[in-house]
Amino acid sequence: MSDAPAPMKPWYWLGWSLTRVVAHGYFGLKTYHPERVPARGACILAANHASYFDPFGLGAGVRRELYFLARSTAFRFPLSWILPRVNAVPVDREGGGMKGMMTVLDLLEKGHAVTLFPEGTRSYDGQLQRARPGIGLIVIKSGSPVVPVRIMGSYEAWNRHMTVPRPRRLQVVYGELMNFNALRAEAAAASKDRLKAIYQEVADQIMEAIAKLEARP
Repeated sequence: MSDAPAPMKPWYWLGWSLTRVVAHGYFGLKTYHPERVPARGACILAANHASYFDPFGLGAGVRRELYFLARSTAFRFPLSWILPRVNAVPVDREGGGMKGMMTVLDLLEKGHAVTLFPEGTRSYDGQLQRARPGIGLIVIKSGSPVVPVRIMGSYEAWNRHMTVPRPRRLQVVYGELMNFNALRAEAAAASKDRLKAIYQEVADQIMEAIAKLEARP
């Protein structure tokens, strides 16, 4: 198998190219170690979440197609036509938590790279929050490796309290690949209570890895 990423679909490439123009031109995007993201095969990019722009900034630094989850209410015309073409997948957050997880597992089974935010929602104050166990479940069930990603400056650039983004420096650091083979093996025979603890343990380890990343080459 080639080590080069598969060619991007035309619409995804167009969206990716436009995002890179905005990310570099308006936010002064600087990326560190994007080569740590596997060029092919299933993987999870797990990042902190403080801004509307996080999925785009993260994706702008990676030369392979990524998949993103987006709330189903966003899929109204014309976004209902655009979003699927840039690999956004609708998720019903009102009652579709398990459905969303099944969607992610299906994408990973097909060998795609999926971006997830362990905190579950955008930070209210820019500080890192504790990860929710859902990402732990996905990691254990899928067997996929995880790339921790730290996004810095996005809260100052465009947080949930702002209507208009500000031209603040955006930095994205891609961490070393994480595997959870030992915990995955333990989960295969674990009790229900221990299984829940394993999911949270995986989520906490991912969040700790994100917190340790710094913007230096």
